[in-house]
Amino acid sequence: MRVDSVLHDRLSRRAAGADLSLSVFVRSVLEQAADPRGRYIYSSQDEILATCIQILTILGTSIGQRTPDVLQKGMTEARGILRERGLLDPEADR
Repeated sequence: MRVDSVLHDRLSRRAAGADLSLSVFVRSVLEQAADPRGRYIYSSQDEILATCIQILTILGTSIGQRTPDVLQKGMTEARGILRERGLLDPEADR
């Protein structure tokens, strides 16, 4: 099987962010996709992510109204962490 080079790069960044080799990372993703219980692998994770985004939006709005400089510093640090872990597209961060 051949993997598109862009996809390969993204998978490699995600694996590095998880401190795993690419093969171990991809194997775990495939194991989740082939869940023996037949669950859809994204459903519960998407719900948790949506809840976290809502909470962080409320918190960010509150902090931004009180101390915009603290919000800006936090956003800068968060983008750095996301970039290091391969969770932020370098093109989207410009």
